[in-house]
Amino acid sequence: MAKKTRSAKRPAAKQKVKYTSPERLSKIFAALDQLFPQAQCALRHDNALQLLIATILSAQCTDERVNMVTPELFRKYPTVQDFAALKREVLEREIRSTGFFRNKAKNIIAASKKIVEDFGGQVPRTMEEMLTLPGVARKTANVVLGTAFGIPTGVVVDTHVFRIAGRLKLSKEKTPEKVEQDLIKLVPQERWIAFGHQMIWFGRKICQARKPLCADCPVESICDSADKTV
Repeated sequence: MAKKTRSAKRPAAKQKVKYTSPERLSKIFAALDQLFPQAQCALRHDNALQLLIATILSAQCTDERVNMVTPELFRKYPTVQDFAALKREVLEREIRSTGFFRNKAKNIIAASKKIVEDFGGQVPRTMEEMLTLPGVARKTANVVLGTAFGIPTGVVVDTHVFRIAGRLKLSKEKTPEKVEQDLIKLVPQERWIAFGHQMIWFGRKICQARKPLCADCPVESICDSADKTV
């Protein structure tokens, strides 16, 4: 009679981490609230038009550099009609240090003209209308609508938010637009505006691109990013 052999004991299955569980999301929200309870947009502005122009200028440029350029720019050209009437080469000289100045100047002047002609000189207050302005995509529209008007139309996804959403496994998507759609499903609408600001500051101060400060991070224990430094 053949001898019965004991079957090898199978190792216990590794429990799958639920990166978007309510418990994990609550820990992330609590950490952001603790770190940046009053997080605000870093671009200096006094009104929606100034914020729109500053946000256009911030593409591929630091907020610090934009904040160095805009005070004199807004002093010289205080109204949307002033920007609409500008010659492109003049505005290019004013904003040259922000980079990509030719395209930015073209978009600022064209957007200003459209605001004057189609919106009575007032920055529009809906996503659909904002997206008709030259140089304005969802990120810029979310910044202006959320910060200037307090209207939660989505989550701002800049380079910081895009990076952190990937590191924390909140999204696997490869474009800002698709990352935003994932975040909209995970983040309560009443948090959309604040969450964007908090994530941007978190990216600047702690979860930095080249060397994240994981030892100082309150969500280090629930993060298994390949970029971790501890």
